[in-house]
Amino acid sequence: MKRYGKYIKPYLSAFIIGPILMVVEVLGEIMLPKFMASIINEGVVPHSTAVIVKYGLFMILTAAIMFIGGTGGAYFGAKASINFAADLRKDAFANVQKFSFNNIDKFSTGSIVTRLTNDITQVQNMINMMLRMMLRAPGMLIGALIMAFIMNARLAVVVLAIMPLLIGTIIVVIKFAFPRFQALQTKIDKLNSTVRESVTNVRVIKSFVRGDFEQEKFEKANGDLKETSLKAFKVIITAMPLMAFFMNATTLLVVWFGGKQIIVGDMPVGDLTAFITYITQILTSLLMSSMMILQSSRAIASAKRINEVIDTKTDISDDDALYPDKVVSSGSVEFKDVTFRYYKHSGEPVLNNINLKIESGETVGIIGSTGSGKTTLVSLIARLYDPDAGEVLVDGVNVKDYSLYNLREAVSMVLQKNVLFSGSILENLRWGKEEATDEEIREVAKIAEADGFVTGFKEGYETDLGQGGVNVSGGQKQRLCIARALLKNPKILILDDSTSAVDTATERNIRSKLTKTNKDTTKIIIAQRISSVIDADKIVVLDDGQIVGLGTHDELMNSCEAYKEIYYSQMDKEVMANG
Repeated sequence: MKRYGKYIKPYLSAFIIGPILMVVEVLGEIMLPKFMASIINEGVVPHSTAVIVKYGLFMILTAAIMFIGGTGGAYFGAKASINFAADLRKDAFANVQKFSFNNIDKFSTGSIVTRLTNDITQVQNMINMMLRMMLRAPGMLIGALIMAFIMNARLAVVVLAIMPLLIGTIIVVIKFAFPRFQALQTKIDKLNSTVRESVTNVRVIKSFVRGDFEQEKFEKANGDLKETSLKAFKVIITAMPLMAFFMNATTLLVVWFGGKQIIVGDMPVGDLTAFITYITQILTSLLMSSMMILQSSRAIASAKRINEVIDTKTDISDDDALYPDKVVSSGSVEFKDVTFRYYKHSGEPVLNNINLKIESGETVGIIGSTGSGKTTLVSLIARLYDPDAGEVLVDGVNVKDYSLYNLREAVSMVLQKNVLFSGSILENLRWGKEEATDEEIREVAKIAEADGFVTGFKEGYETDLGQGGVNVSGGQKQRLCIARALLKNPKILILDDSTSAVDTATERNIRSKLTKTNKDTTKIIIAQRISSVIDADKIVVLDDGQIVGLGTHDELMNSCEAYKEIYYSQMDKEVMANG
């Protein structure tokens, strides 16, 4: 728990006051049976109304104090646990935001969601229960035992005899429950991932009529969760009736032996009533302790999973940057002997011994077959990944020597998967520049050929996009993403197959406007169509992670077989398409 000290410290008063107030309630609970015994022994039996009223008032006052203690304890327990969980969730999410792509690849999206929601809720519930029960349960156990021995030591021995059985049951429950709860959280991960994937890709599922398949996949994940949940709770289901049996058996024995003592005159009737209440309190406190430990076992399993997120050190940081205050001024890029693997200790390199120099303001096209390493190459510029060997330079400085903020602030990327967020078009575009004016937004939208269709919407730039931009087409989404990237006014603009969903005429217009308006920006264009990069200052041809061609279109047509093969295959397709 040492690591969680910083989450406790701001709310230390609530962590202290809550349990103390619960002790006040416990003291009241311990005193009430004694008052009741006095009412019976000194008031009811001798028919003394004054005594009944006297102890009745004591009981009312005690109940009022218990109410204050119980309510206050519950309030401070909730306050402490909720704030603890909120701060823990904030830190876990902040660490996720620092993750490199490589870090993110180690966790599934569903797993991260479960850890930041369900797992933290489990820890929150445990803290709330602990604050309410950690002094209440042992306090009631000790207090009730003391009062039971004060009242009748011989009868109290019956309770001591049954306690080892109860404690043994609790130990067995914990032993079997912990690994099952750990497995339960993993199954929740899998179900969350399945639901998220299905809901996010619902259009693809419907277009391929794969609803039945997804239903089967969900039912399997849901069934696994059900079976694992049943295994986890079978322990509790078995344990609770067993403990209840011990409690009832103990109460029956107390009534049996106590009744005999009343008959022979060794014990007043009121004392037996109070004694039974104390026995119930003792056994209830043990039951509460077992529930607290069970809750803790699940929370500990969740805490381990949360720790994995918080403890994951991003493999990309700027802690050792030599020039953390330096900003990118020109946007030149150079790759020196760069090699990269996604799996560091196995597998073939995705990029192998890459050497490439891109001057400031140049337009560079990158062509290659699927899996040739095009996207990986440009991802190294913004340090989404770091190379295994070699170095990537921006303005002649190793990208590792910039602060991540200054480096990424100078680079705009329109990735293969176009991502828009819930909110209006205006809000999405302002991701590029939060303080951008409406005029600046209209200007970049015109360059990206987006202004025309946006103004055609009834609400224009205030049009709500829905989750992920569900109410715009693929081509419209691409153009909005390009506009967002341009609004950032980057030194380096990377377009990763970002016009694949637009027609060739629109693509040509976008390229033409980019050339005229962003002359000082270094533009790197990854494309499947040679027509998208044919006018580039130079074209890089990648094949199996290596540069196999470099030059202008004309130069590559004379020197690079791979480039010519791509060109002629596309020309043949175009001829066939045109009939």
